[in-house]
Amino acid sequence: MKKKFKIVLFVLGTLIALVLIIGGYFFYKFNSETKKMHPVATGKIVDNIYAIKDEFVNMYLIKDSNQYIAIDAGKDIDVVASELKKLDINPDMVIAVLLTHTDMDHVAGVPLFKNAKIYISKQEEMMLTGEKQKIPGVSNSLSRKDYIKLDDKQLLKIGKENTFTILTEGHTTGSMCYQVNDKYLFTGDILSIVDGKLGPSVKFFDLDHEMAIKSISKITKLPNVEYIFTAHFGYSNDYKNAVKDWKE
Repeated sequence: MKKKFKIVLFVLGTLIALVLIIGGYFFYKFNSETKKMHPVATGKIVDNIYAIKDEFVNMYLIKDSNQYIAIDAGKDIDVVASELKKLDINPDMVIAVLLTHTDMDHVAGVPLFKNAKIYISKQEEMMLTGEKQKIPGVSNSLSRKDYIKLDDKQLLKIGKENTFTILTEGHTTGSMCYQVNDKYLFTGDILSIVDGKLGPSVKFFDLDHEMAIKSISKITKLPNVEYIFTAHFGYSNDYKNAVKDWKE
């Protein structure tokens, strides 16, 4: 009996040690990678585009007359609410939230936007159902179930703004970029910008890093784009220069 008890204790101790090691590694990598990120400060960026900074991530707002379209919804609902207040933007005036994907740092503020329609790509729904998971046993979640599913290369008219969808899978199975009014490209987490040039996404956070690399090429030959807005690495106002040296 004592021998069996010792075996059970040994197995439990081994499992606990493995969990601690894996958890410690995850938090170390998470902290080290997020420290490299450089989102832009909350404020107006250019024309009718505003950024909200939420720790290591940006969400964006496009002003359309007296209403707004949001790209993503931040990491912390309280921070998003506070930053919106700084800009004197009422969340009730947001009529749409275009989610680049459904990772936790992009969806937290969704409940603030009660009057908004929520959009995701059709493929991203697999991240919510658990069909695709970055961490085994852990699915993404979204506070609302009435989201609208988008196809690749779909043209949306929201308010006065024209938005073209570009499926760029890899970071998640349904990561999507949004090209708004031809000149503004919102890319979520599919790429980075370093010294004004496109760089790869962060491998540690990707579902399929090789697919993410391939997806970047899909948005490097868009004739009318002028600005690229990323979720974690700021933005570029010189699209042509940013993409010209990109190679898979």
